[in-house]
Amino acid sequence: MTVAKVQRGRVVCGVLGVLAVLILPPAVQAQGQSSIDPRILKLIDAISEERLQQLLQKLSSFKTRNTCSDAAAPDAIGAARQWIFDELKRTSPKLQVSFDTHQVENIRGCQGAIELRNVMAVLPGKSPRRIYVSGHYDSLNLGAAGQQSSNSGAGRGAGGAPGAGGAQPGARGAGATPGAQPPRPVRDPNIVAPGANDDGSGTVLSMELARVFAESGIEFDATLVFMTVAGEEQGLIGAGAHARKAKAEKTPIQAWFNNDIVGGSRGGDGITDGATIRLYSEGPEDSPSRALAMFAARIGAAYVPSHRVRLMARRDRFSRGGDHSALNAEGFAAIGFRESRENYSKQHGPNDTIDGVDFRYLAQNARVNAAGMAVLALAPPPPVVTTERGQPTIDRRSSGYDAHLRWQASPGAAGYRIFWRNAWAPDWQHELAVGNVTEYTFPHMNIDDWVFGVAAVDAAGHESSVSAYVTPPRSADGGASD
Repeated sequence: MTVAKVQRGRVVCGVLGVLAVLILPPAVQAQGQSSIDPRILKLIDAISEERLQQLLQKLSSFKTRNTCSDAAAPDAIGAARQWIFDELKRTSPKLQVSFDTHQVENIRGCQGAIELRNVMAVLPGKSPRRIYVSGHYDSLNLGAAGQQSSNSGAGRGAGGAPGAGGAQPGARGAGATPGAQPPRPVRDPNIVAPGANDDGSGTVLSMELARVFAESGIEFDATLVFMTVAGEEQGLIGAGAHARKAKAEKTPIQAWFNNDIVGGSRGGDGITDGATIRLYSEGPEDSPSRALAMFAARIGAAYVPSHRVRLMARRDRFSRGGDHSALNAEGFAAIGFRESRENYSKQHGPNDTIDGVDFRYLAQNARVNAAGMAVLALAPPPPVVTTERGQPTIDRRSSGYDAHLRWQASPGAAGYRIFWRNAWAPDWQHELAVGNVTEYTFPHMNIDDWVFGVAAVDAAGHESSVSAYVTPPRSADGGASD
C-alpha cells in the first residue's frame, strides 16, 4: 500500500505517474498501518495446531453430521452438536454457550419439519456490537466421487446438484432448464459423511478461536461470537435463520468472518499452496462486506506477514455458496474464507477425511481470522459517513473543486485516518492520519476523480474498517441532469 508522504506541510501522492500536490497543515502526519499490539501477537501465537487436530479427529469420527440425519443416533447430527456444545462449555467459564434453535420445515433432503441447532459461544465485551467467526458443522455425501462429479459435469447440470457446497435456496445447476431433467433421487442422510475439511476445518477453527480469545486476558470492546452452523449444505438454512432473527431483534452485528473449506493446502490438480487463502466478499465496490474484506487483508498482512490473503471480487465461487451470503442477504457485513487450492474429490463424499487437512495451513488461516477479529473488537466502530437518509457526507466546498469530508464521531476514537484512491483502483492507495476531528478538506482534489473513506483509531492505534463515501443511486441525488 502506498502511503502519502509529508514534506514540509505538503502531501505528495503518486498515482499513475501523476503528482497531485495538496497543501496540508504542518500538524498533519502521514501514517502507515495500525500499530502492532503485542497482546494480539500473543493471542495469535496461542493458536495450537495440535488442538485443531484433536478437535477435528473427534468431529470427523461421527459417522455423519448431515442436518437431516437421525438426531437420536449416537453417531449423527445430534451427538455431534452436543459434543461441540460440551467442548465449548468446557473450554472456558467466560464463554456463554448455547444452542441457537430454529424449527424449520421443507428442508431439502429432510423428512418433515426438524429442529435445527446452531451452536454458539459468546464472549461478552464492553459494548453490544458483535463480531462473529463461523464454520458449518453439518456434512454431506453426494456419492463416491463427491463434488468432483458435479464439477466435471457428471452430476445434475454443469453447476452440480442443488445444495452442493451450500448453494443458494432454489438455485439450479448452471444452464439447467425447468423440467429438462428428472428430479434427483433423495439420498439417505444417514450414510457416511465425515466432512473433515468441508467444513470440519471451519468448525474447529471457530472452536479454537473461542479458546484463545477467552484465555487471552484481553478486555474487548466488542462482543465476540464463535458460531458453528447447521443446515449449510441444504441452502444456508442455519445462518439464514440466525440472520433473520438478528435483523428482527436489531442485534448489532458489525462483522461476520465465515470459514468454509479452509484446511487443505494441496488441490485436486496436484498444486500445493500453503501460503495464501482466498477471501470472497459481496459487492458492489465499497460495500460493507468489501470494506471488511480489505480490512482483513490489511490486518492479516501486518500480523501474519507469511500468509497472504487473496481478495476475490466475487460473492463466492461459481455455482457455490457459503453462510456469509445468508448474512449479506439481511444487510450484514460478512466475508467468506476459502482455501486457495480445493480438492473436489474430497468434498461432499466419503473421502472428505482428516488426511486431507494440513494443520499447519489451517492454523495459519486461524491466525489471519484472529488478527482481524481482535483488532476490530478493540478498535472503535467504523465512522458513519452518511446522513439519516443515506446520503454521503462529502461535498466540493464553495470552490467546487475541493474534497470536503465529514463524518460522525465514533465512540472511543482518539483520531481518524482518511484513505483515498483513484476512482478506477480496486483498493486504497493512500492514507493520512488527521487527528481527532470530524471533517477534513483536501484542496484541489475533485471528488469525481477520487474515492475517499475514513477509519476510526483508538489511543492504542487499533483501527476500524474503512467507511467509504459511496456514490448515491441516481434516484437518490434528485435525478440531477448532466
